Amino acid sequence: MTTRALPEETPVAFVFNGSTHAVMLATPADFEDFAYGFALTEGVIDKADDIREVETRPLELGVDLRIWLSHERAAAYNARRRTMAGPTGCGLCGVESLQAAMRPIPPLPAGPAAMTDIAEIARAFAALGRAQPLYGETRAVHAAAFWSFGHGLIAVREDVGRHNALDKLAGALARSGQPASDGAILLTSRVSVELVQKAARLGAPVLAALSTPTALAARAAQDCGLTLIGNARGAEFRILSHGQRIADGLTDGA
Repeated sequence: MTTRALPEETPVAFVFNGSTHAVMLATPADFEDFAYGFALTEGVIDKADDIREVETRPLELGVDLRIWLSHERAAAYNARRRTMAGPTGCGLCGVESLQAAMRPIPPLPAGPAAMTDIAEIARAFAALGRAQPLYGETRAVHAAAFWSFGHGLIAVREDVGRHNALDKLAGALARSGQPASDGAILLTSRVSVELVQKAARLGAPVLAALSTPTALAARAAQDCGLTLIGNARGAEFRILSHGQRIADGLTDGA
């Protein structure tokens, strides 16, 4: 019989300038990355410098991430503040309207082909498969990674929630000053529309996943100019939008 560790999860509260914005269930790791990434992908900030300080405060029932915004961003945040609650794996819980759920996605520049060939996608996922220690221990977490064209695997973050993993990756990139525009975001999970929204907000031209994207995610990727790849297994996968960035690939209609 094989014995595996169970992944931990804990409530994490995002508190901006003293006001609780959201509570997520997440893997208790990479808290500062989580703070920056969540703030960035949710539109609370536009860049890392919009945050003055992050304080991680362990509590009996979970963790408070106390995030202090710059004066300019604090004023903008107070004008749009809302409170929401999201359980593990849910990216749209608590939004107050259909318009908020389907917020506009910033268009990506067309640009030249961003990835040279199909073989590079296969290499990227092979590298990701070797860089997931928590998954190796538990077989029960998601991963999000950034693959830089010409430089390889730059960062990987794991979490019980697929949205959390991407937010933690976004924070790691923002804090290091690594632009997402010169590479691809890799996901081990399925792709729903809010993950397309987050990837586009980061400026990544390519989003590739091991699993199947939803039809809504594929349409959103097509509309905003994002190359969306699903079912990436070795050298076989589906290109669901903007296949011109893959030199030897053809777009497969969703």
